[in-house]
Amino acid sequence: MKLAFSSNAYMHFSIEDTIRKIGELGYTGIEILADVPHAWPSFLLEERKQSIRDHLEKHHLQIANINAFMMNAVNDPRQPYWHPGWTDPDPHYRAIRREHTKRALHLAKEIGAPNVTTEPGGLLTAEQSWQDAAQIFYDEIMPCVELAEQLEVLLLIEPEPELMIEKFDEYLEFAGRIESPWVGLNFDVGHAYCVSEDPQDWVEKMAPYTKHYHFEDIAATRVHKHLIPGHGAIDFKATLQAIERTGYDGWITVELYPYIDNPDDAAREARKYLTAAMQDLGITVE
Repeated sequence: MKLAFSSNAYMHFSIEDTIRKIGELGYTGIEILADVPHAWPSFLLEERKQSIRDHLEKHHLQIANINAFMMNAVNDPRQPYWHPGWTDPDPHYRAIRREHTKRALHLAKEIGAPNVTTEPGGLLTAEQSWQDAAQIFYDEIMPCVELAEQLEVLLLIEPEPELMIEKFDEYLEFAGRIESPWVGLNFDVGHAYCVSEDPQDWVEKMAPYTKHYHFEDIAATRVHKHLIPGHGAIDFKATLQAIERTGYDGWITVELYPYIDNPDDAAREARKYLTAAMQDLGITVE
């Protein structure tokens, strides 16, 4: 397995400084935020893309994922990164999400990322049924699926507490409508724990769909607040054992965006904890 760290904890730093810091901390991969201040695709000049490539090479980092979930650049007053959502009642807002996802797919192709993660439908309104929202989500995401197929970049849906797809069975129901090998699951262990789906119990069932993992801890209350692994109640050894049994050898990205005031210490502690857990289990860490 390979450990990466998400740049969304480094919101006070440029993407170049973030790459350097994550590399110096011993990670071999980085998840790049397709958002301000790192790589908002709409205004990312070719010179900046080349700078990202150059810094990745200099600091011996690979891209684990492009995070196109967060959209702080839009600064939607309803919520800084859930909106605009795939299922927004206003088609103009939905278009912003759709076109951003297309640009993120192009960015992934241009800088060598294997996949892009996106929102699992939006925050449903009181007037929306799940099935109605799912139809809107399907209609909006299919042009992005077609582009993902053309570019050969995976488009990964990430279940999220409070949004349309919270649980894995909901993911399976929705993904079953899409017949494409270029659509998959971003398995976020913390999100699963928040909705009472302990990750070790779901890894095997979801393994055929899982193309990337997000790791963060969650308190025993199951309140959705990302914590450094080891600070909450998730059984990471059981989860890692379950992942190992599936034969997964891809990226596990640690996502700790609440720690923007001290991302270095959070990243360092997370890597130490997870590396020790993997070594105890006899799992090779790359």
